[in-house]
Formats: sequence, structure tokens, C-alpha cells
Amino acid sequence: MSSDDPALLPAAFSRALADYVTHLDQERTVSPHTIRAYAGDIGSLLEHLHRLGHDAFDRVDRRALRSWLAHQSTLGAQRTTLQRRAAAARVFFAWCVRTGRIESDPALGLRSPKLPRRLPPTLGQGQARALMEAMVARAAEDDGPVAVRDVALLEILYASGIRVSELCGLDLTALDHDRQVLRVIGKGDKERAVPVGRPAWAALAAWLARRDELVKSRAETAVFLGERTGGRIDPRVVRRIVHRALAAVPGAPDLGPHGLRHAMATHLLEGGADLRSVQEMLGHASLATTQIYTHVTNDRLRAAFEQAHPRA
Repeated sequence: MSSDDPALLPAAFSRALADYVTHLDQERTVSPHTIRAYAGDIGSLLEHLHRLGHDAFDRVDRRALRSWLAHQSTLGAQRTTLQRRAAAARVFFAWCVRTGRIESDPALGLRSPKLPRRLPPTLGQGQARALMEAMVARAAEDDGPVAVRDVALLEILYASGIRVSELCGLDLTALDHDRQVLRVIGKGDKERAVPVGRPAWAALAAWLARRDELVKSRAETAVFLGERTGGRIDPRVVRRIVHRALAAVPGAPDLGPHGLRHAMATHLLEGGADLRSVQEMLGHASLATTQIYTHVTNDRLRAAFEQAHPRA
């Protein structure tokens, strides 16, 4: 039986599928590709319900819909596919209720499988060290302020884990020189204090000593300045700086500023930092968001164990 041949479905199912496709085409004006995907998903669902002994919608319940998703999983469907099919079922049965085909919606509460939260590749600690050493060496060969700025910019991103928008938004008044702390305005206009290590603060001080060479207006309050504008640096410029710097590190993944944020969090946890402290430094509203970094450190511990332990 195939959803490409609706004549093999019970009459009620076949009519509903045909009407639903017409609805998608004429009322929702979705793309032909989307219509084919939805028709295939719903056709597969209706075939499954027919195999379970249903020839009408009145006795279809959530358990039957879950068994369809489970069957799809055993056939090798990926979680992204299962999420799409669960969403298709919810939309279809909501339409069935609106059009009077059923009184109650069996797809209410039908949950999509949760996708694992994945982190992009991150820098190893040795690569992060090599990145900073290469930038310092480059600045030593370059007499201009831009090279000094770039060292400070990279050091601050990696040391603090702040977002690129937060870095670009830093004002001179946000620097607590006595405690070597940044006052950062994060998401939701929430302010947090982020400590910075000695190498990063030294790089920042070196840049501030050269900052006047780029500034165009004494009224400019931004810490980091663009070379051409002399005003607050643009996030796109920061991304180019990070990409270019990482390209010079052998074996380093091609990351943007957010990759340095990931590296900072991962390396802190690898070094034994408390999860809630990392949460506060990153400005995460939920601890669950910070916990994704523990998966990375656990994976690395597992890899090290399997490589080194004689009975792994």
C-alpha cells in the first residue's frame, strides 16, 4: 500500500487526504514541495491507521498516532523527520476538527521527539593558546593600532565568553580596572559582571593605550573601534577578524566569535569550574542551556579513557 495511491485507502481517509491537499494548495498557498511532503506524511499516517484496523477517524486516538511515529523510527527515520511528521499530524487533525470530520483532536499533546542539543566544533586548549600566541607575535611585527586592537578583541572574547554583540556594545565605563571585570549588558538588557584574566586585561590595556589613534570623535564611548569609521566596531568586522585569526592556526576549526564563547565555557568546565558559575558568566537564563557544555567535556573524558585505560 502506498500513499501515492489513495484509492487503496478507506473512502473516508482517501477523501480527507484529497481535500487536505486541495486546502494546502488553494487556501494556504504553500509551495508544491511542501504539499508533497505533507501529503506523503499524512498518507503514511493514514496507511498506518488502516493497518491498525481503522477505516474512519472517529476512534483514532493519540496512542495510534504514537505507534505511527514509533514505526517510522524503527524504519530508520531521523529525529528531524519524526519532528516534521508529528507536526504534520497535529496540523492535519486540527484541520479535521475545523472541517467537522471529527469532534475531538487526537493529536492534541502529541509531542515531537526532542532533538539532541549539539555544539559546533570547538577549539582545543592548545589551539586557543596557539591562537593568542600567533596574534601577539603578529602585533609585535606590526606598529599599527589595529593589530593591538585585534589581540585585545580575541583575548577578551575567549577570556570572558561574551557574545559578539556584547563585545561591540562595551563602553569605556563598563571596565572595572581595579577588579579586572567587565560590566556587560546581555539579553533582556540584563547586566552581569564578567571577570577577565590577566593576559586578556593586559592586552586590553595595551589597546586602550593606542585607542586614540583610531578614534574620530572624543564623544565616542565604545571600547573597540572600527579602523575606517573610528566609531564603534561592527559585529561583521569582528567575525572577519576571528575567522582570519583562526585560519592561521593549524588544525583549528573555522569558527566565529560564538566559537570562542563555546571554547571558553568548555575549557572552564574541563578545568573543574562550577556549572552555575559558568552559567552566570555566560549570561544564560537557564542552567539547562549551560549544561550542553558538560556533554562535550564528558565526551572528551570518555575518549581519553578509551584511549588510555588498558581495560577500556
